[in-house]
Amino acid sequence: MTTHRRPAGRSPHGRPFHRGQRGSRTNGFQRRSPRRFGSYIDPALFINKAVVTETVVEYVPEHAFADFVLEPELKTRIAEKGYVVPTPIQDRAIPHVLKGGDVVGIANTGTGKTAAFLIPIINKLILDRRSSALVMVPTRELALQINEEFRSLVPGLRLFSATFVGGTSTYRDVQKLRQHNHLIIGTPGRLKDMAERGALQLEDFSTVVLDEADRMLDMGFIHDMRVLLARVPESAQGLFFSATLSRSIEALVSDFLTDPVTISVKTQETSSSVEQDVIRVPPGALKIDILTDLLKNPEFDKVLVFGETKHGVEKLAKELMRRGINAESIHGNKTHGKRQNALRMFKDAHAQVLVATDVAARGLDIAGVSHVINYDIPHTYEDYVHRIGRTGRAGKRGKALTFVGA
Repeated sequence: MTTHRRPAGRSPHGRPFHRGQRGSRTNGFQRRSPRRFGSYIDPALFINKAVVTETVVEYVPEHAFADFVLEPELKTRIAEKGYVVPTPIQDRAIPHVLKGGDVVGIANTGTGKTAAFLIPIINKLILDRRSSALVMVPTRELALQINEEFRSLVPGLRLFSATFVGGTSTYRDVQKLRQHNHLIIGTPGRLKDMAERGALQLEDFSTVVLDEADRMLDMGFIHDMRVLLARVPESAQGLFFSATLSRSIEALVSDFLTDPVTISVKTQETSSSVEQDVIRVPPGALKIDILTDLLKNPEFDKVLVFGETKHGVEKLAKELMRRGINAESIHGNKTHGKRQNALRMFKDAHAQVLVATDVAARGLDIAGVSHVINYDIPHTYEDYVHRIGRTGRAGKRGKALTFVGA
């Protein structure tokens, strides 16, 4: 397969791109207007009462995992993980990725996109152990989760991986790159840094993946992404996964992929497994008092609370602790180690509440989140969708509550 990749910094017509600024940021993200309908997000969008007796049209997969043309040792690992029936994106994407062509996958977060590209990549690595793959992701948490999933699929196969994200030692990253890693996972900024130091040889990759491409664009990584993609070999297979297909992503597809198969299994914007409602705050009442009362209910056993700012999130977590509620926080000002410790405490049920900025809204896969609470209204409806997608996963039901003024 051959692909045509244009030089970095040029449009399809050969004109230079404007390499403008990444834009002002809030909580490490490019700030966007909080408007979707009129001048604000209609609170009615935060209400969706679950109906237990609802009829859902279920997707009927064309394959079982045993049907895919995979190496026997990989099929064994898949079976050991208990994977039998693929999710819709896995069912439709895996056969195309195995054929070696470029693929654009459009699917909601939490639908199994990671395995949709990891399984074919692992199969490719088994067949050619000299090959390697590059995965670009928006956040360190997603990078670590993909690495964890990869390692769970390759025990005994002698396939190795490494992650490269901001907030870690660049010296150690350079040392890691002196070893052969079959899979490299990282955020665009750190990957570009490693490439500029000469430690990351982008010409060596046979596969390149953009996971949550829309979020990387939102975060201002477009220039870094283009620089990296332009240096990947023309023969490399390109796999782009995203929850949306914006004009910017279409431009990336046009510039760096050749005749890609586009697979869309995107469902309704918010999951039917998540009951949504609002908490109206009367004039003169304090949100923290209402939140505290809610968290004292036994059903609120594993709660993800979203705030707007890093300072506000840290302050809220400390206040909840002062009120006797075991809470952790995660935001951009925390070191890599402290963020991982907070996530571990929450995952292992040592903390009832995790208070987070939108840095945690995408990519995190935490089992058993009973409630998502929007303490602060998100900037966009898209952010809201991704926040509440942290509950109601893996066939379970969840609840999402949003604080609004009375």
